[in-house]
Amino acid sequence: MHATPIAETRIVHRETVPGARYWSMIIKRGHTLRLTDLDGCANAALLAYNPHNPLERYNMADTLKGQHVSRLTRGNMLFSDMGRALFSITEDTVGWHDPIGGISDAGLIRARYGEASFQDHWNDFYRDGRELFLIELAKWGLGPRDLVIPVNFFQKVSVDDDGDLHYHADHSHPGASVDLRAETDSLVVLTTAPHPMAPGPDYRPGAVAVSIFRSAPVADDDVCIHHAPENARAYANTLIANCQE
Repeated sequence: MHATPIAETRIVHRETVPGARYWSMIIKRGHTLRLTDLDGCANAALLAYNPHNPLERYNMADTLKGQHVSRLTRGNMLFSDMGRALFSITEDTVGWHDPIGGISDAGLIRARYGEASFQDHWNDFYRDGRELFLIELAKWGLGPRDLVIPVNFFQKVSVDDDGDLHYHADHSHPGASVDLRAETDSLVVLTTAPHPMAPGPDYRPGAVAVSIFRSAPVADDDVCIHHAPENARAYANTLIANCQE
């Protein structure tokens, strides 16, 4: 499956986030964020916050229980903890993104991949997801209390009948992409450290291309709004919050 081409006149920004790095930006309502897995091995871990009131942020539990899912794909929304829709997944060439696997930390990276310090490896030293998130969150006045479970885009974790989690290696592919339509202004904080369940011993975090473009008008039969009753309610709540723009 190939992503729908974006007309150059709709694109407002492009850049590449290397592996084991961080990135953040406010995505304005009416724009779409496209993430692309350049090498087929990326983990684009994403958090989202209301930039006008960061106490409102992406909520994994509400997102999953409201849509009766344990994975995210086209048609799903990312809900805030105030019952609003932050993003809608309007396109997806992968079919499964992990919202439950969590974030790597320094101890996990060291145990799985070994020690690679900055003093010895310079910019190729090993970084973990928690460290990268905290660095980027600090730029927006946020900290450890604001760090919640992210969506790990381009990664797959399934749950069996006994409740055990299973990581699926080589799930993505080069050029895989996902489109996130901003339903309200949203601060996105992104890291590209390895998924916490990814097997070692090779430390090879993949790069992610970021594109921001003007969204197409929302159609009456929009797949995300009509995906589940809770989606329609969350979208309506978001329209109310933005009705005075």
